[in-house]
Amino acid sequence: MGGGSGSDGSVDGADNLIHRLAMDDPVPWYKKPNLRRMYFLLFPCVIGIEMTSGFDSQIINAAQLLPAWKDYFGHPTGAYNGILASALPLGSVLGLPFIPIINDTWGRRWCIMFGSWIMIIGTIIQGLSINGPMYIIARGIIGFGLPYAIVAGSCLIGELGYPKERPILTSLFNACYFIGAIVAAGTTFGTQRINNDWSWRIPSFLQMAPSLLQVTFVFFLPESPRFLLSKDKVEEAEKVLVMYHAEGNADSEFVRAEIAEIKATLQIELENSKRSWLDLVRTTGMRRRLVIGSLLGLFTQLSGNVVISYFLGDVLKLIGYTDPNFQTQYNLGNQCWSLVCGVSAALVVMRFRRRTMYLTGILSILGVYVAWTTCTAIFIVNQSDVAAKLSLFWIYAYSPAYNLCFNALTYTYLIEIFPFAQRARGIAIFQFWGKAAQFFGTNVNPIGTQAIGWKYLLVYCCWIFVEAILIWFLWPETSGRSLEELAFLFEANEDARRNEKLISKVLHGDDLDEKTGHGVEAKNA
Repeated sequence: MGGGSGSDGSVDGADNLIHRLAMDDPVPWYKKPNLRRMYFLLFPCVIGIEMTSGFDSQIINAAQLLPAWKDYFGHPTGAYNGILASALPLGSVLGLPFIPIINDTWGRRWCIMFGSWIMIIGTIIQGLSINGPMYIIARGIIGFGLPYAIVAGSCLIGELGYPKERPILTSLFNACYFIGAIVAAGTTFGTQRINNDWSWRIPSFLQMAPSLLQVTFVFFLPESPRFLLSKDKVEEAEKVLVMYHAEGNADSEFVRAEIAEIKATLQIELENSKRSWLDLVRTTGMRRRLVIGSLLGLFTQLSGNVVISYFLGDVLKLIGYTDPNFQTQYNLGNQCWSLVCGVSAALVVMRFRRRTMYLTGILSILGVYVAWTTCTAIFIVNQSDVAAKLSLFWIYAYSPAYNLCFNALTYTYLIEIFPFAQRARGIAIFQFWGKAAQFFGTNVNPIGTQAIGWKYLLVYCCWIFVEAILIWFLWPETSGRSLEELAFLFEANEDARRNEKLISKVLHGDDLDEKTGHGVEAKNA
């Protein structure tokens, strides 16, 4: 898994010392007590954040199958049904501009804490809702808090993880979406037997469970060493890296090299950054990152997945499956299958190059959507029972295709293409376009399926083809390098060479800043 070729804008000759040292480490993570403890804490504190997103998709998807929910909210259809689902992404879009202020000022853990408390408040209001507007507002509040936790959590995983396991950890982050989806689908499947409003209020209250785990455990985790170094807290950062990346060995060659690389890279980054949103368009390299992050946000929500996640009931009705009991069972099975696919894809990210996984995944999604659309059309025209059953198969076949690229690689790729100084803003931009696309999809999908039925799926077939073309031409290769080596992925060779010289100086005990002798925070002040 070497560096990218010249066509992706990377520097072929970059010295990937940190990556090589990590990959050559013969001791597995589970035999390192400190690292093992941190990884186990990452699950309730950080990796499980995406469970809230998964839970939410099924709260709406499964709730629409509950008679009590439909009766309480007046059997919503069309635009009203759309806003009930899209209130959460709308809230997320409103909260995004302020995320870097908390994330880059007070740290990743406090940003997670802030977002989690907002989601808890919104969930309580959601469970107590007495009408549609209150339910919509509650979902908007949940949406406002969610991206704070997601952006900070994905940054913290990538910046704390040992380089050997980092891509797997960041890939598992998104796979946890399906744990929340399974819990929500299973809960609503059980509560459908309750013949009153508690059939949907119980799942609504349960949506706060991941956030409660985060506020309880997040401060048991260390802060990001890169954040600490950016604030000139060198000793604290070194203590974290020595504890978890070297099992307490202060003389570790790996930690010395890692600290040197982070210091040198941060100095160059912060010299050229004003820590503002305008940094995202200041240089050619940052503009390309901005385009990729924006497109990735659109692709993760406009590749046909929202149709399955939020409006599966409508899709199943198109092929003649109208029984609510069958729909809830099929939905629960699909979420369990998706979890298997998501975790499996996360565990193989180290075996394949990023572009290979993205292109294989998007072409598979295209093939599945074309086949699914065809079978649905055949059923509607000929009432073919075989075509209906094949449609059920293709809906399940969608999951491994989507998980291979957009689920497994999303945060892994974002953390790799955006350097530290703009990582929070870059992921926030991804969230903006993702939530905007989700808002669009949740409002337009019910209208589209209601207006033109199966022909609406043709729109996705065409759009997914466009996605494949854009990925082929725009996506660079990022595998096989550390985060600091990837900081100059699109930049001039001079920056990469200067970075190597600074690393060499730090490793040999020279002062990092030849002019001032200060750390990166002083340089940036």
